[in-house]
Amino acid sequence: MSTPILTVAPTGTWNLDAVHSRVDFEVSYLAGTFKGEFHEIGAELNVDAERASLEGSAKVASVDVKDENLAAHLQSPDFFDAERHPELRFAAPDIRLDGDGKVSVDGELTIKGATQPVAVTGTVTPPMADPYGNERIGLNLATKIDRTDFGVDWNNPLPSGELSLANDVTILAELQFVKPGGETSE
Repeated sequence: MSTPILTVAPTGTWNLDAVHSRVDFEVSYLAGTFKGEFHEIGAELNVDAERASLEGSAKVASVDVKDENLAAHLQSPDFFDAERHPELRFAAPDIRLDGDGKVSVDGELTIKGATQPVAVTGTVTPPMADPYGNERIGLNLATKIDRTDFGVDWNNPLPSGELSLANDVTILAELQFVKPGGETSE
């Protein structure tokens, strides 16, 4: 049985601390796992008397995969098509607390102009005060998607006939939110 997250987080708007947050992805590629990160992210957690909602985005042009040519390919129409679709978006109208700090979220993810429902699970860190007089709360979230559901269909066949890039992609978000009340933190 799940309960609204508001039993953990005080009501109000919580803003993402992008310096202390990250959104990563990983996918099986050839003989290993390929990983990347979006550096320019934004999110807002809203908690009211009845529910908590989450909205977030990542700028496609900020994708970091440690290789400029590969980053450019990921921004091309073969993958994210950054020119036509500059942001990935996530919206969840209700975050539920499942007990022992675990959360479940049913939301919608938009990649390359295609919006699909996604089920996200993770953990919540209870609110705490930082040294600057602000309240902070953490959400660590994960989901697995089929990239082809979003029109990300590129692949390269191997000599064996198998494909080099898996369709299943894991998305991981480590998010720290702050409810202002004091000075700016470092």
